[in-house]
Amino acid sequence: MKVFKFLGGAWLFIVLFGGIRFASDPIKIGYIVTLTGEGATWGQHERDGALLAVKDINAKGGVLGRPLELVCYDIKGKPEEAVIAVRRLMYEDKVAAVGGSNYSGIQIAVAPIADKAQVPIVSSTASNLAVTVDPDTGKVRPYMFRISYTDPYQGMVIADYLIKKCGAKKLAILGDIGDAYSEGLTEYVKKRADELGVENRFWAYRGGDVDFRAQLTAAKEWGADAVALTMLYKEMALVIKQAAELDWKPYFMGGNGYSPNMFEIAGEAMEGTYWVYPVSADDPLLDPFKNDYKKEYGRDATEVMNAVFGYDIVLMVANAIASAGSVEGSAVRDAIENTKDLQVTHFKWTVDKDTHNPMNKPASIFQAKGNKLVFLEKWEPMAN
Repeated sequence: MKVFKFLGGAWLFIVLFGGIRFASDPIKIGYIVTLTGEGATWGQHERDGALLAVKDINAKGGVLGRPLELVCYDIKGKPEEAVIAVRRLMYEDKVAAVGGSNYSGIQIAVAPIADKAQVPIVSSTASNLAVTVDPDTGKVRPYMFRISYTDPYQGMVIADYLIKKCGAKKLAILGDIGDAYSEGLTEYVKKRADELGVENRFWAYRGGDVDFRAQLTAAKEWGADAVALTMLYKEMALVIKQAAELDWKPYFMGGNGYSPNMFEIAGEAMEGTYWVYPVSADDPLLDPFKNDYKKEYGRDATEVMNAVFGYDIVLMVANAIASAGSVEGSAVRDAIENTKDLQVTHFKWTVDKDTHNPMNKPASIFQAKGNKLVFLEKWEPMAN
C-alpha cells in the first residue's frame, strides 16, 4: 500500500507495504532527500532505494514483529528545509532514526537537532568530516553517522591519482567557497598534493555561478596539466564543457558529486575525464539489487550509488532496531555505533566508534568513455 500526502510545503511519503498481516503498529523510519530542484536525481533514487528496502524487510516479517513505515520529506537541497523536516520527523512523527541527506552542509545543520532529540541520523554521500565529528571539540557527534567515505579520503584519492597515475606536475583545484562539501574536499586535495611535493593552486567560485571561463583561462595560463573538481555535477559539467570551448584538455578528476546527467551538459567533452566513486555500478554484487530495482520501478537505476545507499541505510537502521530490541533513539544509536561486519548490498559495514564513519570503505576509479563511466581500478593512496 502506498499513501502520498502533501504536507506543509514538503512531500510526505508514508509507505507501508502489504503481503503480511501485522498486528502491531508500524515502526517509523524518517528520510530526508532532495526531490525537487538541483540534485533531485540523487534524492529520487535514494528515496526509491529506501522504499525498496522497506518493502523487502516487510515481506520477510518486518522488525520486532512490526512493519516498517518510511516517512520521507523533500528538503529541496536547503538546510532550512532540512531543519524543519528533521524536527517534524523526530518530534511529531516519532521516528526511530533518520536516513539522508547527501549534502554535508545540511547534515551539519541538523546535527544539533539529532543530539537534542536523541535520534540517530545516517547520511548517504555527505562526506565532510564535520558531519560526524565536531570540529570545535574534536569529539564525535553522538547521533550522526554516515555510509559514505569522507572528504579527506576522497580528496587524497583525487590528488594521488592525478599525480601518481596521470603524472600531473601542476594541479589546479576549482571549487565552491560557500559549500561545506566543496571546501572540505578542496582542503584535502591540496593537502595531498603538498605532501607529494606538487605545485597546486586553487580557483574559487560561488554557488549559482555558471561561467567559469575566467578561472579556466587563468589555470591554463599558469600551466596546469590537471584539474581537481571539488563541486557538484552541474558545475563540474559546465567547467569541462567550457574548458573544451577554450581548446584546453587537461586531466580532469572529480568526486562523488558526479551524475550521469553530466553527459547531457558537457557532451563529448566528458570523454576521458576521471572520477572517484564509492560504488561501481558494474560490481557484480549489485546485479541482484539493480534487477530488483528495475522490476519494482520499471526502469534502470541511473544513480546506482544513491539507490544502493538508500537501501543500505534502511538495512542498517532495521538491523540496529532488531539488535537493540527497541525503537528508542538512544538504544538504536548504541546499536548503530556497535555495528560490525553487517553485510549490506555493497560491502560489510563496520562503524568506527571514534568517527562514526564506515571502516575500510573501498574507492573505485572510473573514466568517461562513450557516454558512460567505465571502471578502471580500485585505488588506495599509499605512503609517499
